[in-house]
Amino acid sequence: MLDIKAIREDAAAIKERLATRGGDAHLLIDEVLACDESRRSAETDKQSLQSQRKQLSKQIGALMGQGKADEAESIKEEVRLIGEKISALDEAGETAGSRQTELLMSIPNLPHADCPVGADEDANPEIRVWGEKPEIAEPLDHVALAEKHGLISFDDGTRLTGSGYVVYRGKGARLERALIQFLLNTQTEEHGYEEVNVPHIIKRECMEGTGQLPKFEDDMYGLEDNTLFLAPTAEVPVTNLYRDTLLKNEDLPIKLTAYTPCFRREAGSAGRDNRGIIRMHQFDKVELVQIVQPEKSLELLEELTGHAEAILQKLGLHYRVIELCTGDIGFSSAKTYDIEVWSPGQNKFLEVSSCSNFGDYQARRMKLRYKDEDGKNQICHTLNGSGTALPRLYVALIEQYQQPDGSILIPEVLAPYFGADKIG
Repeated sequence: MLDIKAIREDAAAIKERLATRGGDAHLLIDEVLACDESRRSAETDKQSLQSQRKQLSKQIGALMGQGKADEAESIKEEVRLIGEKISALDEAGETAGSRQTELLMSIPNLPHADCPVGADEDANPEIRVWGEKPEIAEPLDHVALAEKHGLISFDDGTRLTGSGYVVYRGKGARLERALIQFLLNTQTEEHGYEEVNVPHIIKRECMEGTGQLPKFEDDMYGLEDNTLFLAPTAEVPVTNLYRDTLLKNEDLPIKLTAYTPCFRREAGSAGRDNRGIIRMHQFDKVELVQIVQPEKSLELLEELTGHAEAILQKLGLHYRVIELCTGDIGFSSAKTYDIEVWSPGQNKFLEVSSCSNFGDYQARRMKLRYKDEDGKNQICHTLNGSGTALPRLYVALIEQYQQPDGSILIPEVLAPYFGADKIG
């Protein structure tokens, strides 16, 4: 969440930057300040009354020692009334504090000063392009290729669960498994990430810690009256491994990677491209997470983005990198690069990774701190990125590597994991 001290110091600047996101979150800042003032005023008044009560209690003791019980009784009544006022101030302060926290949890992160200003995805600048579009005459899309080679059963997924679910079969299942292992090995062996295997069911406070809640609750699969949730991304359990933690300066940067299935309702996605496995309610993903010192977070975002790009380069897949503008950036992010891989069958780029710097936004929610070189407690910065999401990587791979005879080549780096150099 945003730093209340920063809001107090320059509310106008905070509101101005929030307004570049669009929406009306900036309009909540004045109410945050009003709650903050009420909470602090209640605390100040409470401390004053507590001081008065302490002095009066001393007087009562002195009078009782002098045998003046009647005089002491009148002061006892005054002390009782002060106690009632203190209780009322406690309640008022707690109400104001709860409302302030509720507001801060609903306000998105501030876009970084370097974040391009724009209203929507049309304002996202292209940063770089890698490789060339493969020349394929009349390319088949992944649905046709999957059906041709028996890789994916859309009917089985619907029969078992419903729309938005699939069953990978035979070589299709083997290819999915090969990609997961290839992604994890690349990040751990070449880029220095520690692999972790985390639960796929997560506490509500962990979802709040990384910003999925309360904003996106309708998109999440909740359990046990929404006290637990199916993981929407490994970002949530992996980053929360260090919630309520005070790290040492030498512990940083922490670099973690994990594979998880991901579960999302995708509420509000009607009308978007849902063909095949491009948008599903359950999908596989390998995630990259870094916990870093604030002064290094921008530099390490570039590094992390490069780690995600390395996957596509090793696989020889044509892609581009765009930077998200203020009107398109995610709720918790301050700066984001999206990596989009080329889909010949769709004749367009598909997002396969989103790499973000969250600044101290998530860490403040999670109470994730470190002790700096001067021995002072500081809020960490958190980064993450998909390294990568499997469905669209799968789509791009089989579409870009389809051959005129209908077969699908397997990239050389992936062949040892898959056990063959082609399908068909």
